[in-house]
Amino acid sequence: MNRYLYSGPVEEFGRCIANRWEAATYAPTESKARSNFAYQFKKQYNRLPSAKITLPGKITVLKGESA
Repeated sequence: MNRYLYSGPVEEFGRCIANRWEAATYAPTESKARSNFAYQFKKQYNRLPSAKITLPGKITVLKGESA
């Protein structure tokens, strides 16, 4: 499993709600990592599960790191 890092803006329903948010996760694919980051943001900022959270910034992968 790879470790993914995110540092960038967060949008909710297309509107920027955070200019720079940082997080890290372990995931098998980049799409799963993006999903994990959205979940982390919702939990951290008490958003509803149905909130449309998008991360338009770049996700960095650190290959070879194990959980």
